[in-house]
Amino acid sequence: MGCSGCCLLGITCLVSVFLHCGAVRVTVRESSLEVVQGDSVTLPCSFLMAIPLVRLTIIWTLTPLFDPDSPTQVIVYDQGQVIESPAFTGRVEFADMPWSADVILNDTRVSDAGIYRCVVSNPPETGDPGIGELSLSVLAPPSLPVCLWEGDTDAGGSVTLSCAVVEGVPTPQMSWEKLEPEQITLPVNMEGELMGSVKIVNVSAQTSGVYRCSVTNVLGTQNCYVNLSVYIPPDDSPGILQGVLLTLFMALVLLALLVLVLWLHRSAQESKWRYSREDEERYNEIRYTPSLIKRSFV
Repeated sequence: MGCSGCCLLGITCLVSVFLHCGAVRVTVRESSLEVVQGDSVTLPCSFLMAIPLVRLTIIWTLTPLFDPDSPTQVIVYDQGQVIESPAFTGRVEFADMPWSADVILNDTRVSDAGIYRCVVSNPPETGDPGIGELSLSVLAPPSLPVCLWEGDTDAGGSVTLSCAVVEGVPTPQMSWEKLEPEQITLPVNMEGELMGSVKIVNVSAQTSGVYRCSVTNVLGTQNCYVNLSVYIPPDDSPGILQGVLLTLFMALVLLALLVLVLWLHRSAQESKWRYSREDEERYNEIRYTPSLIKRSFV
C-alpha cells in the first residue's frame, strides 16, 4: 500500500471515530484569562465535527461571579444569524465565523468577570453538544474613595474617620495616615472589604491636622483627605485673676467710702457738740449780766 493509501486509511479511521462517538469536539485553548477594565480580550473556542456545517449553532453564556445561580446569554450564532445579549450589544463579536467559535469582548467591565461557556452543536449530528469552559477576571484600579468624619471635635471628645471605596480588582488594600506635623500610620478597623475606619479618643490640640486614606492595588492608588480641627476652649486663668483684682478694688472702694462716712459722721457729731457748748456758754453769759448791772447802780 502506498503513501496515499495510508493517508486515506487514517482519514477513514478518524471519520469512523467521530461517527462512533457522535459528538462535536470543542477545545478551549486557555482555561483562565485576565484583562484590565476597558481593554479587549479574545475568548478562545475551537470545534471539530464529523459532518458538514449544516445547522451550526454556537451559544456563549456567562455565569457571573457575584451571581453564580443566574447564567446569562452573551452571543449566539444560529445558521448564519448573530444575536447579541442587550448587556453586551456593541461590545461582543465572533472573530472568524464559521470556522471558529472565538469571540472578542471589547470595553470590558468588572461585571464581565465570571465563567464563560461555549456550546457548539450541528444538527443532525448525533450526541451531546460540545462544551468548552473558561474563567475571565477583569482587573480594575481602585475607584476614588470617599472620606468622612463624625464625632465630637471638642477637646477630650472622640472622632471616627471612615473611608469607603466602591470598586477595585484585586480588592484594594486600605491605610490611614496623619500627614501633619509628622507622618503617622494609624491602625485601620476594616468593615468588610471596601470600608475601613479609625477611631481617635480624647482628642487634643495635637490631634488637629490632615489625615489621608489610601486605597491601593496592582493597578494604582487613590486617596481622599480629612482636615480635622479640634476646638480648644480659651484659658480661664487671666479671667480669674482679673475677677479677683476687680473684687479687691471694689472692696477697697467700699472700705474707703465706709471710712469717709464714719469720718463725716464723727465730724458732724463734734461740730454739733461744739456748737451746743458755745450756745450754752453764751446763754450763761447773758443770764449773769443783769446782776452785774444792778450792782453798778448801788
